[in-house]
Amino acid sequence: MKASNSLWKPRLEGRMPPHLAAEIDVFENEIALKKQGKIDDKIFAETRLRRGSYGQRYDNGQRHDGIASRQLAYPSSDLTKGPSTLWDAPGMQRIKIPFGGLNATQLETLADLAEEYSDSIAHVTTRQDFQLHFVHIEDTPALMRRLAAAGITTREACGNTVRNVTACPIAGVCRTQSFDVTPYAKALAYFLLGHPDCQDFGRKFKVAFSGCRDEACGLAMLHDIGAVGVTRIENGVEKRGFEFYVGGGLGTVPQQAKRFSDFLPEEELLPTTQAIARVFARLGEKKNRNTARMKFVVSKLGIDEFRRVVAEERAQLPHDARWTDWLANVPHEQESPLKPPSLLQLNGNRTPAFDRWHASNVYEQRQSGYVTVTVTLPLGDITSDQLRALADIARKYVRETVRTTVEQNIVLRWVSAGDVPALYKELEAANLAEPGAGTVLDIVACPGTDTCKLGISSSRGLAAELRTRLAAREMEMDAVIRGLHIKISGCFNSCGQHHIADLGFYGVSRNKGGFAVPHFQVVLGGQWENNAGSYGLAIGAVPSKRIPETVDRITSRYLAEREVNEGFHAFIKRIGKAECKKMIEDLTAIPPHETDPDFYVDWADARKYSIGDLGVGECAGEVVTAIEFALTACEREAFEAQLQLEAGRTAEAADTAYAAMSHAALALLKHKLTIHSDDPEKVAGGFREHFYDTQLFFDPFAGGKFAQYFFQAHERRGGTYTEETAHQLIEETQLFIEAAHSCYGKMAAQPV
Repeated sequence: MKASNSLWKPRLEGRMPPHLAAEIDVFENEIALKKQGKIDDKIFAETRLRRGSYGQRYDNGQRHDGIASRQLAYPSSDLTKGPSTLWDAPGMQRIKIPFGGLNATQLETLADLAEEYSDSIAHVTTRQDFQLHFVHIEDTPALMRRLAAAGITTREACGNTVRNVTACPIAGVCRTQSFDVTPYAKALAYFLLGHPDCQDFGRKFKVAFSGCRDEACGLAMLHDIGAVGVTRIENGVEKRGFEFYVGGGLGTVPQQAKRFSDFLPEEELLPTTQAIARVFARLGEKKNRNTARMKFVVSKLGIDEFRRVVAEERAQLPHDARWTDWLANVPHEQESPLKPPSLLQLNGNRTPAFDRWHASNVYEQRQSGYVTVTVTLPLGDITSDQLRALADIARKYVRETVRTTVEQNIVLRWVSAGDVPALYKELEAANLAEPGAGTVLDIVACPGTDTCKLGISSSRGLAAELRTRLAAREMEMDAVIRGLHIKISGCFNSCGQHHIADLGFYGVSRNKGGFAVPHFQVVLGGQWENNAGSYGLAIGAVPSKRIPETVDRITSRYLAEREVNEGFHAFIKRIGKAECKKMIEDLTAIPPHETDPDFYVDWADARKYSIGDLGVGECAGEVVTAIEFALTACEREAFEAQLQLEAGRTAEAADTAYAAMSHAALALLKHKLTIHSDDPEKVAGGFREHFYDTQLFFDPFAGGKFAQYFFQAHERRGGTYTEETAHQLIEETQLFIEAAHSCYGKMAAQPV
């Protein structure tokens, strides 16, 4: 039977499916009612989130294009005054792209919408979605209707729902895959979309598919459900299934998924996932969002009991024909090329720029004579004009087989190898021929302080600076350095996936002489390969302006001292965390504001990063407060816990981590009150009374989450910890200390 590209055809192209039209009508009516004050804020927030509409930071108005940033103009909003209601400031619209699959018409639709409703820039996320920033809430119904007519939905792109189902962007053409997981990802995505069993979650729910175990692929280990394609022989016949994982997640404190099944047959994929969703909806936390992800259900029950509960739920499910009907279409849902296979022939047109691009951005498919081309998007951004150019290229060179990637790029699959030089010239003309895909230049960054309300430091500004510096010396860069991964988050929440990078960074702040100073915690020990094989831990906070020097120092040390064939992850493990911390210790120092004010301004940010001028010039020297000394000592304790864990002394590591938390709480109490007792019960009680109950410790980016980490550790002190739970406790300790720094900064900024 002739292969088709049904995966890429928008359903009812040019017409909106009736059910989507009805849903958008309802949403538009809800917007009108909210404007009239007839819908509660909390209810409407979840309603719009489930339609993919977020609020965003309004006090910056900056977008980074990898080189510089530009101020945006909003004729309908005076953003300098700050929004007083939801209607006064634009927000962000997330657009769901299951497994990253797109066609040319959809690219053009995104281009038009970005131009008409946003700032002519679309942003690719680490979940293969698109985001449009600076979109007004009243424009979202019209935007959603136009997307729906092109076969795209925003439904459940945010909120306490099943988020976008991701999959390896080269599934089907990958040389090491077990089989093409694309049809399975597609089937599950549309089966779960709007499913009644997925509407009562306490938090979000993420699913990913990978075609092979050893590469990064779909990063299965960091998801609520991760499915890795595997096969086995039964009665002489090859049978498809999945190595199935549950309970993974990044966020503030990451947890690796647990193996649910060595082999889940393909016909059990949908019903088993439905059963898991029902268990999560029933047993998952609903009141405390800090413990509402599925990883907490798996941890609480244990994987064996979780399997039993899911099996019981599965047995009770009423039969649904959709569980297996879709399997009949799997053999036919295969992509086909536009052109016959061919060989690459340069015919004297070879240039150094082409060679650099070809080396990093062209992947030889399992199908001879065809390649997959990666279009590198610095910071994940692509303009409306570039989207249209890419749509033309997709029609000319491939059968519109386009996918987004979790590294915030776009790939064109099934390019006939002989067409690569001509395709490169067209990409070059559209300014889309950046080299470095999958290399150290291909830095992943979340929106950070550009648009995110939770951003602490400028992740995009730092990413742009690092990319510029690394690109300037790419030609002399050693191959082992070129192969590293850098990922940056603007806060603790790991939207930039800093936990699984070779070099990870997340934004924090420090105080110096009454000024706030942008910093990044340096995270080492993460592993991108093996589907996110391990998570790193922070080794110290470095001023943002010294992060490029930090990268240079760590990579130079690796290059000079690595053993034969030793990867970066193995190198960091061999030299140990103590040596890593020593390597960057001098870089943590902050010069006084009058000596170098540049340290007090973030990368490519128009705003001064400051909490106010507190008595500058009133004394000749700088005074370091007792609480600053105390919190620094707590950081040292937390790092000592890392070293103890590294040495296999798990119980000792847990005790030290708890002590660091308790000492940080005591430091805050001593700063606010006259208190001399370090009795753990009195410290915990005093902290609850004076900081938690008063909400003084509550931060915009965390609420009471980090305080809960302390209370939980206090209740569990002296208990039994595994290596994994001790790792999590250390992560929680570091976050609690960061929140203590922030709390002190807030107190210091208050007038006396």
